[in-house]
Amino acid sequence: MQFKYTIEQASQLIKLARQSIKEEFESGKEKENREKQGLEKKEFRQARGVFVTLLTFPEKKLRGCIGFPYPSLPINEAVSQAAKSSAFSDPRFPAMKKEEINKIIIEFSILTIPQEIKDVKNIEIGKHGLMCQYLGYSGLLLPQVAIEHNMNKLKFIEAVCQKAGLPRDTWQDDKCKFHCFQTQIFTEIEPNGGVMEK
Repeated sequence: MQFKYTIEQASQLIKLARQSIKEEFESGKEKENREKQGLEKKEFRQARGVFVTLLTFPEKKLRGCIGFPYPSLPINEAVSQAAKSSAFSDPRFPAMKKEEINKIIIEFSILTIPQEIKDVKNIEIGKHGLMCQYLGYSGLLLPQVAIEHNMNKLKFIEAVCQKAGLPRDTWQDDKCKFHCFQTQIFTEIEPNGGVMEK
């Protein structure tokens, strides 16, 4: 699958993500019309798997990351919902406070449809994200996680098992299934600042 999203389109989606978080602090106020923002255009109505990652600035420490691995929603809705969930519903972190909104940068990843991978030897570090499924447990790591934590292939496979709440060596069980995917990643350079593709 060839990615099609541009910096300009990504900038609109990141603006939407930030606005969606801000709206949670603005109950009773009229919400901005997305059609006026251009977010009802065809390219924003295509269903895509999406993850929104929130990072502290300038430290770039994880502050939240939640998303939809499969294209179950139009990308504009997926980005909006994932942004709010990352800010307020990631169980690893307390809910975001209003004063934090201008101290974080927003990054989002657009996913290809995950495909089952029969042999973990075919996983490519930096290229593939990974999903692990085993007896009702599941976990997912985006491809940038392996790069940011200097993981080799084995450590990445073990880490995704751990993310699923499983022992690190569960991948050796034939019942453990893996799906891989690729991403197109966009990030703010600074809070409310310009956007670049990673």
